[in-house]
Amino acid sequence: MLTLGHILATLTNYRATGNEPAVAAFVVDSREAGPGSVFVAFAGEHADGHAFVADAFGRGAIAALVERAPGGDWPVIDARQPEQVPGSRGQGPGEERSALASGTWPLAPSSRPVVILVDDTLRALQALAGAWRARFDVRVIGITGSVGKTSTKELTAAVLSQRYRTLKSIGNQNNEIGVPLTLLNLRPAHQRAVIEMGMYAPGEIDLLCGLARPHIGVVTMIGPVHMERLGSLEAIVAAKRELVAALPEDGAAVLNMDDPRVMSMAGHTRARVFTYGLDPAADLWADNIDSMGLSGVRFTLHHQGESLNVRVPLLGRHSVHTALRAAAVGLFEGLRWDEIVAGLNTGTAQMRLVVSDGPRGSVIIDDTYNSSPDSALAALNLLADLPGRHIAVLGDMLELGRAEKQAHRVVGRRAADVADLVIAVGPRARTIGAEALALGMPTDRVHLVDDAPAAVPILESIIQAGDVVLVKGSLGMRMDRIVTALGRID
Repeated sequence: MLTLGHILATLTNYRATGNEPAVAAFVVDSREAGPGSVFVAFAGEHADGHAFVADAFGRGAIAALVERAPGGDWPVIDARQPEQVPGSRGQGPGEERSALASGTWPLAPSSRPVVILVDDTLRALQALAGAWRARFDVRVIGITGSVGKTSTKELTAAVLSQRYRTLKSIGNQNNEIGVPLTLLNLRPAHQRAVIEMGMYAPGEIDLLCGLARPHIGVVTMIGPVHMERLGSLEAIVAAKRELVAALPEDGAAVLNMDDPRVMSMAGHTRARVFTYGLDPAADLWADNIDSMGLSGVRFTLHHQGESLNVRVPLLGRHSVHTALRAAAVGLFEGLRWDEIVAGLNTGTAQMRLVVSDGPRGSVIIDDTYNSSPDSALAALNLLADLPGRHIAVLGDMLELGRAEKQAHRVVGRRAADVADLVIAVGPRARTIGAEALALGMPTDRVHLVDDAPAAVPILESIIQAGDVVLVKGSLGMRMDRIVTALGRID
């Protein structure tokens, strides 16, 4: 059981006794605070968490991790000075003997919430997560790549859960804050943990690996995501391969044989390399792929001379790679084929792509969480597999740097092949529309608009029964507003 004692034992020289108040969860949003939670205050771009300590305490939080003491008369423990523990606000650090040094909890469990003062709340949270993870003999699976991380995380956890008590990253908690929050949810019953690892700069995945200590590393694919920050595909490869470089000798690097950039990582790990893909040379490969539209996808798995026909409730041919990754981890972790197939069929991994009924008997494919060239092409390929008139509503793809123009052209070419109508949303997406026009799409079937709300009246005027409408764009484009608006149309 995680307690406030464990927090202070990590941050100071306090010796936890086990009698300290129990911690139910860590939260970084005061609105998510509840009884027994610890609120971690961050000074963000739009709001300073220190202003919401009182709100967190009002919702039941028992402690707040802060960089400066907030207003109020809550007891303050100054973890910046491990030999001295102030009592309530206003007492000087030298006015009482350190309860931390003597191993005594300085506050009664029934007392008011406590403020724990640290130099850096992010570093403190990471230190707590690393120390807590080190207490458990749990096998960790780390997942990274340019696209497909979340769906791979979900499906891998579903497979492992067929035999093991499995913890997984919640939602998109894949960064320097989210991974520590996930690790702090570890409990003695957990046997496996599936951790999604994202990055915005070199060294970030290495930091996350230092906290999570993965045994298996899965790399999905490499594409020009975050090119604006990293500058080149080579830099992205170097940043992503920090995962495989961190693996132990008895671990496994699960690599995509269909992506040469991913395969270039094979020489940078001490672990066993296990390959997957559509290439028969891979350790685990698939063929006979048959996309059944909204009914899922069928294919044949091959491994060590065995073949297995599989049908899974995932959308699009690209989801075969997702299934291969999850199956590869299952094989390495000793699962039987019947367990792996049962996990693949849970249908919980298609979390970011939602299919719903649209107005006038149409179908809406909501893939608005984010967009990159590879994921946009995959979504258009799914659209091509579905019956009906195809409408592609495609927004800007952000953070592509020098690859921006060419990436939008490539998507425009595929949109011209697949879609009957194209609505390009945003200044960058104009290149998508321009490419579709250059390839011969009639001008009345290509619409260029400045933002998501401007696309709605066009859709309202053209949607009819049997249409399939794909809505996709980078998160910053707020393409979800289109989906919401379509839901209001009779």
